[in-house]
Amino acid sequence: MIRFASPAFLLLLFLPFLVRFLLPAIKGLHGDALRVPFFDDLQKISQISGEVRLGSTLGKTAFSPLPVLLFVVYALLVLAAARPQWVGEPFPLKNESRDILLVMDISNSMREPDFALKGKRIDRLTAVKATAQEFLEKRVDDRIGLILFGTNAYLQAPLTFDKKSVSDILWQMSAGMAGESTAIGDALGLALKSIKDAPNPDKKIIILLTDGENNDGKLSLPQAIKLAQDEGVKIYTVGVGSDNVFMGSFLGFPLAGGGQLDEASLKQIADLTAGRYFRAKDTAGLQKIYSEIDKLEPNDTEGRFIREIKELYYIPLLAAWVLALILAFSGRRRYHV
Repeated sequence: MIRFASPAFLLLLFLPFLVRFLLPAIKGLHGDALRVPFFDDLQKISQISGEVRLGSTLGKTAFSPLPVLLFVVYALLVLAAARPQWVGEPFPLKNESRDILLVMDISNSMREPDFALKGKRIDRLTAVKATAQEFLEKRVDDRIGLILFGTNAYLQAPLTFDKKSVSDILWQMSAGMAGESTAIGDALGLALKSIKDAPNPDKKIIILLTDGENNDGKLSLPQAIKLAQDEGVKIYTVGVGSDNVFMGSFLGFPLAGGGQLDEASLKQIADLTAGRYFRAKDTAGLQKIYSEIDKLEPNDTEGRFIREIKELYYIPLLAAWVLALILAFSGRRRYHV
């Protein structure tokens, strides 16, 4: 299908006729003429820079095709300005990719065996790995990155479409390999630095999973929150651990890593960055959380279509240029001293 991107320019096709029939004639050196010479004036020209011979063909011919050809050149230029385009058939737009950075706590407390999977008792980190694996498999069009933290934070996988590499790193990690304490502020700072230059400014998401509180590191939580707000990055926080274990810690039975979940801070991080806080008490809870995050961050391109568009303005523009050249060289041969 052919269409014009700027059809208003087509009105200029009538401009020469308006000038010809509406503007009053004036008396000049060669008799009646329009204020803007176009058709008749071209036939009355008797000299061109003093080099046109009075017996030239133009002076003898009652009708000259020159005005018509000049109008064709003009019309072609108008058509080029109107930008003709070829528009193809619509087809569904592929989902835009989101940039999702997983920030996972791998401090010693993640060894606590208070989760179950397929009837077997497992530790928190194993549960997180299993559910994160399912989450990765569903992220067909998204880029995924991975940051692991304990006492220190490490970027294990920058944002990438290579889900297999992220999955391999995910299953190779173990609790305690980044230190025994929990530096949530530093982990968020590294995450924000890693996602800062992502190409989709409105599609940057951080998912923070931890079972502890911010008890180490140089960057405080208020500082990390301020950085996230400045960058416009949403942070979804997930508190990991069962109620029974946290109650046992309250009564004096220590966790494997000595940590305790700080739900108030996790809620504050999520609220102040337009995210949301989730509590994962078991493996089913973790799976449900990832599904909820999918609902909160839908791809807004679903149901949209796109058409292939090819610009064709160069065709009338080239035709006008070629015709103008022909007229120019023809005029030089026709009018001679």
